[in-house]
Amino acid sequence: MRIFHLHSGGVQELGALPTQAPAQGFVWIACTRTALQAQLPAVQNALQALAGVQLVDLHVSDLLNAQLPSHYDYTSQYDLLVFRRLASAAPGSDATGADTNGSAPARGGPPVLRRIDTSPVGFAVFDQVLLTVHPSDCAVREAYAARLLAAIPGGDARESRNHPAPSTRQPASPADLMLRLVNLMVDGYLDLRRTLTRQLDHWQSELLKPRARFVNWSALLDARLSLHQLDEICEDQRSAVQDWIDALATWPVPATAAGLREHDLLQVRSRDVLEHIERVVHHVRRLEQSTETAVQMHFSVQSHRTNDIMRTLTALTAVFLPLNLIAGIFGMNFEFVPLVHQQNGFWWAMGAMAAIALALLALFWRKRYLARTLGR
Repeated sequence: MRIFHLHSGGVQELGALPTQAPAQGFVWIACTRTALQAQLPAVQNALQALAGVQLVDLHVSDLLNAQLPSHYDYTSQYDLLVFRRLASAAPGSDATGADTNGSAPARGGPPVLRRIDTSPVGFAVFDQVLLTVHPSDCAVREAYAARLLAAIPGGDARESRNHPAPSTRQPASPADLMLRLVNLMVDGYLDLRRTLTRQLDHWQSELLKPRARFVNWSALLDARLSLHQLDEICEDQRSAVQDWIDALATWPVPATAAGLREHDLLQVRSRDVLEHIERVVHHVRRLEQSTETAVQMHFSVQSHRTNDIMRTLTALTAVFLPLNLIAGIFGMNFEFVPLVHQQNGFWWAMGAMAAIALALLALFWRKRYLARTLGR
């Protein structure tokens, strides 16, 4: 568990849960599900001291649930957002969207799809407190905490710090910090687009190779199912953020110019996060369509090759049909058959058969029925 006090003068990392509300700024409590479950009474007491209210039991269950889809909920005192991250799992970690509190079947398909982690991250947004609940291997918390404390040259991370974060505007409120974290998670998936596109392009090239025989159909089916699951996850994300935007529109308009500007910035940042999620949805659907198109093109190519083979076999059969007819006529059990009792009758029959075969081959070659086959 990591606790930060963010105020106008900078950021301060605390070593323990605060027992009273800060005079200015707000407190960010970032913990894992395991830590929240183990220290739930202490966290509830801290929320009571900081915000004057505790989390309701159902919301505690939501924050501890490792399989919960993205959704938004609220009370009169705080807002709750559960957002499933789309990030590249660390080596050796569980990338199935579950941590120590849950498990899910392993995702199949290309390796890059199996490495995408879709574990949920919970946000409880109070007036002066932001409680975030992360999976055990979540890099978002550490990345943003490092960004906040990047101005500190060395030293113990638990020491008091009063330095503003460089190269980034400090969050003005718990809602602002929540949107920044959500945006960081969405941008983490956008970084995977190139790798994911390259992997699926390789599958498409394997499908469209004219002389290769594609046999890895089970893995391809797993890839399509994985992309469909990602599409559903992104839809839940978009719905949750859209519900947050709708709730934000109902907030009372601040009376001061600074408060009005902060409210406008929250709306702008929320729409920006929604736009990023829509880009992710568009990309996932485009990959689904590309994979489906590649499969359809594969079967079209196979059908075209089958038609070529059948055309060649039909042409060859047409060449040998007259020859079989001649052979059948001269094989009849009649005593008087023309050319049968002549000395050169065999050669006349063979010559006629060769002439007919050559004429048909020339005709089929001119019509390009045999051009591709004979040109191989």
